[in-house]
Amino acid sequence: MTESSALSPVPTARRGALLKFYFGPMDCGKSTLALQLNYNHGRQGRRGLVLTKHDRSGGARVTSRIGIGHEAIEVTDDLDLVKLVLSRPAIDYVICDEACFYSVRQIEQLADLVDEHGIDVYAFGLASDFRSVLFPGAQRLFELADEVCRLQVEVLCWCGRPGLLNARVVGGAMVRTGEQVVIGDTDVSPVRYQVLCRRHHRTGDLGDQTGQ
Repeated sequence: MTESSALSPVPTARRGALLKFYFGPMDCGKSTLALQLNYNHGRQGRRGLVLTKHDRSGGARVTSRIGIGHEAIEVTDDLDLVKLVLSRPAIDYVICDEACFYSVRQIEQLADLVDEHGIDVYAFGLASDFRSVLFPGAQRLFELADEVCRLQVEVLCWCGRPGLLNARVVGGAMVRTGEQVVIGDTDVSPVRYQVLCRRHHRTGDLGDQTGQ
């Protein structure tokens, strides 16, 4: 048997498929990176699918706060992701935006796509809800993903500290009760979300809201 060493040649075999989870608070560039990855893979001739759930646009699109977007397949609660992907010819990768809102079973289906079918999966989403409690889908991604990446685009609380948590704001006040998933930051919703540091999320201090 040949011993390997630091000088051994790098294996030439193609790497196995991976499940990667990119997470962070609002405004950290998750959807922007999802769209960039899709663009980069497409330029190399790879065939992909773009999925989303509860996008802020209200439609079957991935949209970024900086103004770019892409058509996507809306993930409904009863959608079987393995059947969906295998129904399309020769898919190499899947982009999953807002994956925190997928069901636990759907996250496990993403792992099946990687392990059983050799398809790369790139999942993007929040880690925790407005109460700082993990979304079930995000928790399962933390448990199953081959790689977990906190996005490093700087997001700040109003006080200047790093923004880590998302507060739900209704009528100018932070709320801590209600449904886990409520779409906000739209023209028709009374709900908005604000990124806060841990200290101000715990105290409910939204700072000076002038201009919010």
